[in-house]
Amino acid sequence: MAQQNRWQQRAKYFMDVKMDVITHRFTGTQKLVYYNNSPDTLHRVFYHLYFNAFQPNSMMDVRSRNIKDPDGRVKDRISKLSEDEIGYQKITSLTQNGKATQYQVEGTILEVRLAKPIMPKSKATFEMEFNGQVPIQIRRSGRDNKEDISYSMSQWYPKMSEYDFQGWHANPYIGREFHGVWGDFDVKITIDSKYVLGGSGYLQNADKIGFGYQKEGLTVTPKTSELTWHFKAPNVHDFMWAADPDYIHKKIQVPGGPEVHFLYDKNTANIEAWEKLPEYAVKAFQYMNKNFGVYPYKQFSVIQGGDGGMEYPMSTLIVGSGTLNGILGTTVHEMIHSWYQGVLATNESLFSWMDEGFTTFAEDETMNHIKESPANENPHQSTYGAYYYQAKSGAEESLRTHADHYKTNQSYGINSYYKGSVFLNQLGYIIGKENLMTGMRRYFNTWKFKHPNSNDVMRIMEKVSGIELDWYFEHFINTTNTIDYGIKIVRENKGGALIVLERRNQMMMPIDLEVEYMDGSKEIYYIPLRMMRGEKPAEDQETVRLTQEVWPWTYPTYELQINKSVKEIKRVQIDPSGRLADINPDNNIMERTDKLIFKK
Repeated sequence: MAQQNRWQQRAKYFMDVKMDVITHRFTGTQKLVYYNNSPDTLHRVFYHLYFNAFQPNSMMDVRSRNIKDPDGRVKDRISKLSEDEIGYQKITSLTQNGKATQYQVEGTILEVRLAKPIMPKSKATFEMEFNGQVPIQIRRSGRDNKEDISYSMSQWYPKMSEYDFQGWHANPYIGREFHGVWGDFDVKITIDSKYVLGGSGYLQNADKIGFGYQKEGLTVTPKTSELTWHFKAPNVHDFMWAADPDYIHKKIQVPGGPEVHFLYDKNTANIEAWEKLPEYAVKAFQYMNKNFGVYPYKQFSVIQGGDGGMEYPMSTLIVGSGTLNGILGTTVHEMIHSWYQGVLATNESLFSWMDEGFTTFAEDETMNHIKESPANENPHQSTYGAYYYQAKSGAEESLRTHADHYKTNQSYGINSYYKGSVFLNQLGYIIGKENLMTGMRRYFNTWKFKHPNSNDVMRIMEKVSGIELDWYFEHFINTTNTIDYGIKIVRENKGGALIVLERRNQMMMPIDLEVEYMDGSKEIYYIPLRMMRGEKPAEDQETVRLTQEVWPWTYPTYELQINKSVKEIKRVQIDPSGRLADINPDNNIMERTDKLIFKK
C-alpha cells in the first residue's frame, strides 16, 4: 500500500470566461476552494501565470536566446512579438474568504500574501477576476498555429502552484514541465457560436451545443451569436481547451474503456490519416489498460493544435500534418502520458525521466503491439542508441537534474525520453520482464493520484521482484556512471573452459552470459550481484539457465569455469537480449576461429 502519511493538497475550480475572437482577449472569474491537507500553516500562496512567458525579455525568452541549442520552435520569436501578439494574464481583484489580499506579479508567478493564514486541515476560498491575451502560438499555447488552428488554450488560467512535502513549487515558466494540485474543474467558456471546442473534462450541455456532441439522431443548430460551453473535469491537475470554427468532431468507444473524441481541421492536408486514427487509438487504449493499469476516466480527446504534441488531463494537442505513422506515434505517446503525467503525476520538473521516459517505454511497447508489421523482439533499440550517443559525448548530465536546469535541450531530451526509457527496459533485464510489467501495473494502481517519486517506484519493484535495487537507482539516476563489461579470456583449463569476465567502467550489473556450442545448443550462465540479495527468474524457457556464484562489485574480474571443453564452444556473449546498456558492446562477444582461438 502507499504510505499512509502521503497527504495531497486539493482544489476546486469554478471558472467562467468569455473569449473575444476579434481581439483574442478574454475576461474571467475564478472561484477556488483550496484545501490545505498538509501539517503546515500557510502564510502565502502562489499562482502560475504562464501566458506572461510570451513577452519580450521574459525568462523564457532570455533562456531561449542564450541556451546553446534553442528549441527550433522558439528561438528568438518571443523577443519579436508586438503588443497585440504577446500573451498576458492580469489579476484585477483577489479575495480570500471575502477579504482583500496583497499580491504581486513576478513574471509568470503571482505571489499572494494571505489575509489570514490557512491552518492545517482547513480550507480557504479565493475569488478572482482576471483577464488575458492569447499570444501568437509559439510553444504549446496560443492562437493561429502553423496549421491555422485558432486557439490552443493550455496554461491559460491563473493556476494554483503545488505545495507538498518539499514546500511550494512556484518555479518560473521557461517552457519545460508542469506540476499541479489535484482538483475538480467546473469551467464555462463563452465564445462565438461558429467555434467548436474540445479539451479536458465532460461537456455538460451537449444538447444545446450540437457539433456532433449531442446524442445520435438529434440535430442542434446554434441560433445565437455566442455559445457557452460548460465542462466538468473531476480529479485532474489541469484544464486545457481548444477551439476552431473548422473542427470536425468524431468519437469512438473503446470496449471496456473510454470514449475517445477526435477534433481536427476539415481542411487539413492529411485528413485520411485522421480518419484512420480512431481504430488504432482503440487498440492502444486496450493494450495500455491490460498491461499498465486501467485508465480511470470515461473520456479522452485527441485535438489538432499546439506545436507538436503535448499532454493534458483527459486530452492532448497534436499537430495534424505528417504521415499516419507519425500522427499515430505522437497520439499514442501523448495518450500514454495520461498514465504517467495525468494520473500518477510525478513532479515532472524534478523527475522528467519518470514521466517522459516511462511514457516512451510504454509507447514503444504499445506501438510494437498495434502496428501491422511483425513485432520487434526489442522495440527499444533506438532509445539505447540515443543514450549511447549522449553517454559518450562527454556532455551527459545526471537524471537528477531539474528539467529547467539542463545545460542543453539535447541533454534534457535524451535523458528524459531515452535514458528514462532505457532505465525501465534495463530494469527488466535485472528483475525479469514479467516482474517489470507486474511492477508497472502495481506502481500505477498503488500511486495513482498521489504524485509518486523515484523511491516509490523503486520500492514497488523491490517488493515485486524480491531484489534490492538501491544500487541501480543510485548509479543510473544519480550519476553519469556507465556500464562496460567485457569477455577477457576464453581458454582451456582443467579439462574444461575458463571464461574470464571484466568490469571496465564504474557501474556494476548482473550478467547473463550465453554460451553457444558447436552442436547448436545454448546455455545461459546467470551471475547475480551480491548486493542484489536475490535473483531474477529464468526468462527463456527453451534455454537452460545455470545460476552461478554472486559477483561482489568491488572485484574487477570474474572467473567462470564450465565443464565443457573449449573445443565444444562456438560463441560466448554477454546479454544476448540487448537490454544491458553497455556502451561498448564490441567486447561482449567472443567467437571461435578455426584455430580454436576466440576473438572479439
